[in-house]
Amino acid sequence: MINKKIEDICNRQIEREGYSSILYLAMASWSEINGLAGVAGWLYAQAEEEKLHMLKFIKYINERGGKAVLPAFKKPPADFKTVEDLFKEVLKHEEFVTASINEIVALSLSEKDFNTHNFLQWFVFEQVEEESSARAILDKIRLVGKNNMYQFDRDIMTLRGPAAGQASGTQTA
Repeated sequence: MINKKIEDICNRQIEREGYSSILYLAMASWSEINGLAGVAGWLYAQAEEEKLHMLKFIKYINERGGKAVLPAFKKPPADFKTVEDLFKEVLKHEEFVTASINEIVALSLSEKDFNTHNFLQWFVFEQVEEESSARAILDKIRLVGKNNMYQFDRDIMTLRGPAAGQASGTQTA
């Protein structure tokens, strides 16, 4: 049976993972209407990955005898100044999610909930990959400069890294 504190904080993470998905959908839409099909594709894939993260938390809570709760999601921003600004927001958001996962890990240890601790290790590793990917993309944007986005947009899908295959359903919780 899942501890109530753990259930509550995992339900909070459902909201955060779901918001991540719709945030990346909004970013993908902005990219697409601004002629950045490659960036849009990367973000659509990221949105799907975040949805899978949310589903992992839903299934975990329910499997442990708790009750997963699906919240309403706040509306994400729909406009961005530049691709660089967009990816700065991606990195900032991923750092927020990392802090949230770390908070759950800390609570699972203080509550001696080792099942939840073990479940969270996949997310700990995943967040390292997510932040690293966002930083690598920002590095590439700085290298190509603001006026040379064509090649960057064409090549962005190669920057997804090893997390892409892992989060797309090849591992289950």
